[in-house]
Amino acid sequence: MEKNILIGVDLGGTTTKMALIHDGGEIFHKWEIPTDVSDNGNNILEDIAKSIDEKLNYFKTSKESVAGIGMGAPGPVNLETGVIYEAVNLGWKDNFPLAEKLGSLTGLPVAVDNDANCAAIGEMWKGAGLGSKNLVCVTLGTGVGGGVIVNGDIVHGIRGAAGEIGHITVKPENGYLCNCGNTGCLETIASATGIVRAAYDKMKETKAESVLNKLIDEKGGMTSKLIFDSARDGDALAKEIIDEITSYLGLALANVGNVLNPEYIVIGGGVSAAGETLLRPLQYHFEKFAFTTVAKSTKLVLATLGNDAGVIGAAWLVKNKL
Repeated sequence: MEKNILIGVDLGGTTTKMALIHDGGEIFHKWEIPTDVSDNGNNILEDIAKSIDEKLNYFKTSKESVAGIGMGAPGPVNLETGVIYEAVNLGWKDNFPLAEKLGSLTGLPVAVDNDANCAAIGEMWKGAGLGSKNLVCVTLGTGVGGGVIVNGDIVHGIRGAAGEIGHITVKPENGYLCNCGNTGCLETIASATGIVRAAYDKMKETKAESVLNKLIDEKGGMTSKLIFDSARDGDALAKEIIDEITSYLGLALANVGNVLNPEYIVIGGGVSAAGETLLRPLQYHFEKFAFTTVAKSTKLVLATLGNDAGVIGAAWLVKNKL
């Protein structure tokens, strides 16, 4: 029987997204389940295996037609062994044999990579970087993640930590403390939470009138979406906040571009929903800091796959790494 079905899994700390995917990269069914991190994450893989079995049974699909499972996991991964070095948000011990355990539970071959890497692969295969073999994907969400693709393959580094763009230091003096233990990381400024924090600090420094003050009063709290919406509507303080955020992000991406000169830098994650309100000032600061050749040849683009990028990229692993 032809093995023409791929299973993509995007493992997150709160939910796990899964999809049944044709070998050409088209999703024909997707779903998600809660990620049970209780009891040191001991139930996570059993839940995933059970859910996959239920879906295959529902669609009357034999495992003989499945080429394998690809998974994106939140942490540095050894691509050859499928071991995840660290997964602090899941409760697993260091050097957890993820591919081996999931393979044992499902009876299927398993390939594992970092979740941000899978998102980058997804955008390369079926998204904004379609047709490109050299791109960088940056995800702006609760944190800032990144994946680097050179000549059509992910760059992992010696310990699987290549592409940690969120931990580039962009504010060496008086920077915010990052969860990694350092200060001034890009993640502390350009993530959704970092943007909100920067907005509060900016509002403390100025007495200028702004719709943001009213929005806080009316809606009970600031969000990055409120800031971008206000900037889009012409609020001067919101535009000032976005300009500051994108100056740090533009500096980091210019440095990435100067090292790699990719064809595309793809901007994804929840913050990217701001669209041109984010991309326009970011493009300005990127060109300001980048080497001239890089500024002219590397394109900043918005991701197109949304939450599907991770499962599609994970499915690519099955085709190309198993």
